Amino acid sequence: MLPSPDPETAAALARLYDLDLTEDPGDLDLYLALAERADGPILELAAGTGRLAIPLAEAGHDVTAVDLDPAMLDRARSRASAIAGADRLEFVEADLVGLRLPAAGTYGLAFIALNSIMVLPNRDAQRAALRTLSDHLAPGGLAVVDAWQPDATDLARFDGQVILEWPRLDPETGRIVTKVASALHDAATATVNMTTIFEESGQGGPTRRWVRQDRLRLVSAAELRDFAIAAGLIVERVAGDYDLGELGPGSERAILVAERPRRPSPIRPIADR
Repeated sequence: MLPSPDPETAAALARLYDLDLTEDPGDLDLYLALAERADGPILELAAGTGRLAIPLAEAGHDVTAVDLDPAMLDRARSRASAIAGADRLEFVEADLVGLRLPAAGTYGLAFIALNSIMVLPNRDAQRAALRTLSDHLAPGGLAVVDAWQPDATDLARFDGQVILEWPRLDPETGRIVTKVASALHDAATATVNMTTIFEESGQGGPTRRWVRQDRLRLVSAAELRDFAIAAGLIVERVAGDYDLGELGPGSERAILVAERPRRPSPIRPIADR
């Protein structure tokens, strides 16, 4: 793996992360709807550059956005400064594993969006992430986790080949950015080792190259359910799309929606356990 990026590289990768998400994943409407249902403030873990946290604040919700990457949060703060609801946003630089915010136990909605749980290195860390969500929810609060579900064809393509994903014009710099990526699936560890290369330049001009490496730990729908139950949550559903449609063969996503119990479970007699 590459060493931790220097500040210039980290800032460039945060900018290119936003360029990579120019095509809307389509999940914002889901979180806006769940936010209307929730009773209390909102917590987003692995919030990145504020793609979801900022419009949730613009919609009138109090939002705490947590991320470990200071460059991502710097970009989020800059973007948030231009919105009317900036005073409803709090940014926290912290690791979500083991996180305990002062407002723990008060959030009406807490979520980990768009595959971010897959960046956590192993099953234990992913399980701990669900515990963090649970610990921060008020009774009756909702926990949501969204994870990609690759099929056999998807995994077969992760064979180390370098693939052109897109060329795009970055409106912030006026330069053309080309993204290529290579991924390798390790079935033994249920991980995908991914290398992404961004090259940017003007037409015919000198090129700058930015490289990002990620190790993604795949997480199944069944694991998400188990993690939620282990965290003391009541699973409402594990859906297969952002409309919360049924999870089934061919579903590209698993979207867990779970609730923190409104009252503690009764202690059963030993003989009944």
